[in-house]
Amino acid sequence: MDINFRNLFLAKWTRYFGESELPITFFYVDDPGDVDRANLPDGHSCIVRELAIVRKGRPLAWNIQSLGCSGSKRYLGYTDKMKPDFEQFLSYGIPGKLEGERYLQSPEIVKEYISNTRCIPAKGRYIVFKRFDQLTPDDNPDAVIFFSKPDVISALFTLANFDQPDGSGVIAPFGSGCGTIVYHPWFQNEQEHPKAILGMFDISARPYVPKDTLTFSVPISKFRAMVNNMDESFLITNSWNTVKRRL
Repeated sequence: MDINFRNLFLAKWTRYFGESELPITFFYVDDPGDVDRANLPDGHSCIVRELAIVRKGRPLAWNIQSLGCSGSKRYLGYTDKMKPDFEQFLSYGIPGKLEGERYLQSPEIVKEYISNTRCIPAKGRYIVFKRFDQLTPDDNPDAVIFFSKPDVISALFTLANFDQPDGSGVIAPFGSGCGTIVYHPWFQNEQEHPKAILGMFDISARPYVPKDTLTFSVPISKFRAMVNNMDESFLITNSWNTVKRRL
């Protein structure tokens, strides 16, 4: 990470968003160095819950052994396997054997949904999550992830569309909590015109974030443009100042 750019964003964030929560980032490495390794899970564990530690300022690194959910192992790039009976699990289950989440209407729809996805080719043995202000020159984040309240989300949404003539700079794809903060922004980095991801609509992940919080994940290629556009955007207007007073 270019430290000058890091500091530029931090200064602008304070100017326009006051003490609003800073975003976190993720990137892949083979050796996380002095970053603490996440604890090995004792049973099922959702990484969205564990990221609360990172949001408070403690970087953490996960590998395939420390990810406590089969979904996170897939959506973070460490396996292409699905849990047994996944089509039934995501839909209406198997009576007497498996309770379904009922997130999609039928196993057939789940199968079609899966057929339209592909796996991230994880670029390192570890995925590191680190708060933006703690990035070093050796870090190369793939995306910037905001856990924010509606007023901040509205500003990020508007800024993401500031230079988009079609008004479609943000998407909100169906998916797991971890998928919307890692999987989708990772693939958006491959696009000529990458989009930001509005997320954390996963009902299973919602208990691990405050009730008034969603995520806004920005591929790093788009994030740089958003930061550069801040000083000529709506953020300098009285309209934003009116909202800013209640952040």
